[in-house]
Amino acid sequence: MIAERFQKLGWQASEMGSFSLAERQKYEIFLTMDKGVAYEHNLRGLSLAVIILRATSNPLADLLPCVPDCLKRMKSIKPGEVVRVGLR
Repeated sequence: MIAERFQKLGWQASEMGSFSLAERQKYEIFLTMDKGVAYEHNLRGLSLAVIILRATSNPLADLLPCVPDCLKRMKSIKPGEVVRVGLR
């Protein structure tokens, strides 16, 4: 499994084009903390899955509780699916 950060790739996190860039780069899963991504963008037809992390904030200590569920979902998520993991 390979994970990359937007900044490292030179992408702008706020651009919808990030999804098409991720698809062209052959990524399988788009991982985000943007709670509105499923409502603000048309995700139908994507060839990648989207996992939305639900945490109080994005420091590692707040994200670590999401990891077990995230890893579990990564094994079964299908292209085009959107799932939420973490805080309920």
